[in-house]
Amino acid sequence: METTQDTSAQTAAPAVNPLERRLDMSVPLGEIEREVEQQLKRIAKTAKMAGFRPGKVPLKLVEKMYGGEARSEAIGAAIDKAFNELVRSQNLRIAGQPRVEPRQGNEEGKLEFTAIFEVYPEFQIADVSAKTIEKPVLTVTQAEVDKTIEVLRKQRTTYAPVDRPSAKGDRLIVDFTGRKNGEEFPGGKATDYPVFVGGGMMLPEFEAALEGMKAGEEKTFDVKFPDDYHAKDLAGQQVQFTVVVKKVEEPRLPDVDADFARALGIKDGDVAKLREEVKTNLEREVAKRLRGRVKEQAMNVLLEANPIDVPQSLVQAEAQQMAERALEDLKARNPQMKDMPVEASWFLDQAARRVKLGLIIAELVKSQNLHVKPEQVRAVVDEFAATFEEPQEVVRWYYSKPEQLAQAEALAMENNVVDWVLAHAQVVDKPVAFDELMGAQA
Repeated sequence: METTQDTSAQTAAPAVNPLERRLDMSVPLGEIEREVEQQLKRIAKTAKMAGFRPGKVPLKLVEKMYGGEARSEAIGAAIDKAFNELVRSQNLRIAGQPRVEPRQGNEEGKLEFTAIFEVYPEFQIADVSAKTIEKPVLTVTQAEVDKTIEVLRKQRTTYAPVDRPSAKGDRLIVDFTGRKNGEEFPGGKATDYPVFVGGGMMLPEFEAALEGMKAGEEKTFDVKFPDDYHAKDLAGQQVQFTVVVKKVEEPRLPDVDADFARALGIKDGDVAKLREEVKTNLEREVAKRLRGRVKEQAMNVLLEANPIDVPQSLVQAEAQQMAERALEDLKARNPQMKDMPVEASWFLDQAARRVKLGLIIAELVKSQNLHVKPEQVRAVVDEFAATFEEPQEVVRWYYSKPEQLAQAEALAMENNVVDWVLAHAQVVDKPVAFDELMGAQA
């Protein structure tokens, strides 16, 4: 098939998107018509039409019924072929799908098109020897064990109904309806919804309005959404909520005794064994968090050292996937929030970072031969499995599930990348406090 291309159009790139490229293509009409004719003949062999035996429908009638579809498919196939030939001849690495537009003033006997697409950036991994990483250091002591046991107590908090005005720390079971300009809005209504007074899960004004209410009471009050609220149609808006309190429940923490130990898996209820197990698990968790902080710094170093452009088509696709996952997670946590609007535009910055990191890591792994080895994957799987009662069963499960094993392989590759950065950057130890490392869990 004949194709033509405009060299200047291929090398020119709009300032708004330096990775955008354009290729001009032309397809002979005669070749398209021959392909259409061949398709119609194939269709005619099996076509059914009233008054004719199968396969005996005149070609003219077949063309009348299927000609448009056949021509559209022939043009699409011709464009794909021409585009792929040009891409191969120029060794272009295409990101996303091309957009094909017809050109004005077609040369006689030809259809002319312009393919608009993005390419992957070409770059080499930059030197990171001048970059500094602060490596957090923390040794677990008995004081940290005590704090963790207190966290475990709070995690096993039970709630008992009380007949008094609500106070901070209480859990309220409520029905609420939100209205904007007198009309209910999506995500603004719920039944039997748990609200923790002072818990920070809802808007501060909403939680504050519930403090002091008793079971059976109803209250209507105004709330203003923050200007940066994620739902654009509610950001900065004042709405009115009507809340009915069904229950007021106060928190009750368990004692650290044999029953508490047994509830945490210590069969004989020995509190000393519980403390030892807590320390072992805590050391594992602390190591994981310390590694996570180092990983974050390592990734930031790679981003700072390699300020590459990324294909916007990949960013848009990643943002859309993130929005879909966020909505699924929201619905799984609370089915009543299924109508909450979740837009891909909210995730564009995160998506751009992910895509950029993905491209940088791929180039680093390739150029520095950081591909994972089987024993590295096994080490990651063993670490996962160590937190379960039957580690070997968990290991077998991972190796029987390709999608789960792929996650372990990805983590092993990230470990290789982090180790490479640590080996090439400046590393300084920095003591970190337990509370600061563990955050809200402490």
